[in-house]
Amino acid sequence: MATRTPQQTSTDLPDFLQFNDLASEAAGGRVIFATDEWFAPARNLLQRETPEFIASAFTEFGKWMDGWESRRKRIPGHDWCVIELGVPGVVYGVDIDTSFFTGNYSPSASLQAACLENPPALSLEGDRTGMAASEEQLKLAAMLHSEKWEELVAVTELKPGYADTCHNYFPVTSSKRVTHVRLNMYPDGGIARLRVYGVGQRDWSLVSPQEQVDLVALVNGGVCLGYSDAHYGHPRNMIGLGRAPNMGDGWETARRLDRPAVLKMDERGILQVPGSEWAVFRLGHAGVIHSIEIDTNHFKGNFPDSCRLEVCSLTREEEEQCVSKRWRGKPPGGWRALLPPQKLRAHHRHRYSGESVVRCGPVSHVRLVIAPDGGVSRLRLWGHITPELSAHSVKPPKPISKL
Repeated sequence: MATRTPQQTSTDLPDFLQFNDLASEAAGGRVIFATDEWFAPARNLLQRETPEFIASAFTEFGKWMDGWESRRKRIPGHDWCVIELGVPGVVYGVDIDTSFFTGNYSPSASLQAACLENPPALSLEGDRTGMAASEEQLKLAAMLHSEKWEELVAVTELKPGYADTCHNYFPVTSSKRVTHVRLNMYPDGGIARLRVYGVGQRDWSLVSPQEQVDLVALVNGGVCLGYSDAHYGHPRNMIGLGRAPNMGDGWETARRLDRPAVLKMDERGILQVPGSEWAVFRLGHAGVIHSIEIDTNHFKGNFPDSCRLEVCSLTREEEEQCVSKRWRGKPPGGWRALLPPQKLRAHHRHRYSGESVVRCGPVSHVRLVIAPDGGVSRLRLWGHITPELSAHSVKPPKPISKL
């Protein structure tokens, strides 16, 4: 019988893990400078997938590792890299993951950040295994003056990359908008992944009230604030860039155990089941929603039977109350129907507009409800912004466990 690896419970994990990874390559993040990439390139830091270890994998430069690993330094200084966030925003927390780096992890690390308007044209292309920064790259990097950037995480000892110690979590208290971060390794070694959790921040003064915008998109500041279950995939994946490349880049729940032994449907073809799953999002900016897209791309044998969308308008204080209660009960003013129950199809882009979408006026929050369970790859909510309710920052939500 297969053994089950012990997992941390939701109450053990930091609150900021609910937010978006602003540095992920899936969000457009990229490494633009690294001092040394001898054993493994720095771009691996931003991969969406969890790190892996292949015992037999070697390159001409040494052991292949799924992360960033520099050579054993024999000159003065320490190694560092600069990352351009895919989505500029406010950072709430960081995970410096040392997975599988057990005898070669970086002993200590720190993280600095800045908001840059016109940074020098730095970029790293191709496979950089076995390489180090050139003189030209060093000169361009020096123009960033990154050693003077604000410190988000002070110099701190890291834990080795064993399963129970690999995640080094650090809360961040700065409320400033960030476009770039500098990861410092002291003095050298390896780090598998860097996750920069936060909320995107767009300059809405540049957006016309007549412009159609995806109000819930990651790049526009949308964020997941709670959910009922995320056994296979987090709801935040639904607001990511583009269409999902595979089933792993979506929200997928476990199969509900309260499903009837024999399923029945109503006259609309919707299954009659007692339970459902849900996810709540705050829009990047309050607005009026005109059209909706619910994409079950790649979910072929595990798509939900049906879904519905509900909305509400909350102040910052009301939102914090709902988060603290884990969205149990109704929010102030209750949920209003935006999209009545709809039958869904496998591996399909469902679009709703016109009379299908209920006119609800300006709203700030939305709840997607699926029945009985399953997976959705993307959620798009197109509309225009309204001045009645402005976007606002919030404290990190409490960890959400299944109700």
